[in-house]
Amino acid sequence: MKVIRFSLIVLLVILSNTVNAENIKPFTSDGCSAFPDGTTKDKKLWLACCKAHDYAYWQGGTYWQRLEADKALQQCVIEAGETSIANLMLVGVRFGGSPYIASTFRWGYGWPYPRLYQALTADEIKQIAALKTLLTQTN
Repeated sequence: MKVIRFSLIVLLVILSNTVNAENIKPFTSDGCSAFPDGTTKDKKLWLACCKAHDYAYWQGGTYWQRLEADKALQQCVIEAGETSIANLMLVGVRFGGSPYIASTFRWGYGWPYPRLYQALTADEIKQIAALKTLLTQTN
């Protein structure tokens, strides 16, 4: 009987850790990661583009959502007047932002690793919305 009770307790602990492991961490951004945030003349020229890109990467999602986020970064930097930089950044994020690499700037970095590519569930979308509300209240 003690073995069964102990086994149930261990199982509950494991399951509760699994449930907690599915919570997204609060949003963080390191700007343009291993890339400058702007030019020598305007040091933050495309920083807002990178922060928006980080927000998409923090959430994660499908392969196609990542491709869309990367293209949005490219377009944002083009609109800042830096087409060559935008194309270079696109190459960088396509290689460096892979969800298969356990980096702090990978696709889906807000979730425990390995998240890889997967659609967000309704519960996950609620978590993101709640944290976004909290983020906008503190900024």
